[in-house]
Amino acid sequence: MHITHDPATPAAAEIAFEDFLEVDIRAGTIREAMPFPEARNPSYRLVIDFGPGIGLKKSAAQITERYAIEDLRGKRVIAVVNFPPRQIGPTRSEVLVLGFPDETGAIVLVTPEATVPDGARLA
Repeated sequence: MHITHDPATPAAAEIAFEDFLEVDIRAGTIREAMPFPEARNPSYRLVIDFGPGIGLKKSAAQITERYAIEDLRGKRVIAVVNFPPRQIGPTRSEVLVLGFPDETGAIVLVTPEATVPDGARLA
């Protein structure tokens, strides 16, 4: 499956609401952000706290263009927590942090507008 970043691309094919409910999207707080020099594309290694039900999860995120590593600790993010883990170089990425590309293609993280508990599920 190819995902395009072109905003002029039409919507994807319809899916059943039940299929959407299978995707577990949660809020979390970045607890650690580290350089990831082994990555093929510029990336950071993140450790994200999803609260007591899910706990700490690791992710590799290509967000270096818009975010300085020192500004990520404590940042709230939204992620898919039930995709299978992916091996990205020497790192196992356990969740997919969500974001949108800006006009240059740099990823802008999706964040909750107000404070919600770590582990809150998208409703």
